[in-house]
Amino acid sequence: MGYKVAVASSDGKVVNTHFGRALNFLIFEINEDGWEFLESRENRPACSYGEHSEGGLLYSAELLADCKIVLASMIGSGAIQVLEQKGIKAFAAAGYIDELLDRLVNPKIKI
Repeated sequence: MGYKVAVASSDGKVVNTHFGRALNFLIFEINEDGWEFLESRENRPACSYGEHSEGGLLYSAELLADCKIVLASMIGSGAIQVLEQKGIKAFAAAGYIDELLDRLVNPKIKI
């Protein structure tokens, strides 16, 4: 049985978007056989010109409630707390999406 990973990316190739500024999240399914792209979910960014919207963080967390992991280029402590309350692990990551997902498929990497 697999799990879902949400990725903040502006180009669909690399993790390059701050969680709070993500206009959308790419959703992937991870299982023992590999990974596959499922969909892109439109988001209402919580960060705007240095201000944060608590409602925006809650919206994003609800949007990703069925995901186990979120990967973003940066993620603030407030967002991490909101996601953890939903049972979602958040990681600041950099690199190509396919390489990061391949690492998650590897059973030697603990999540």
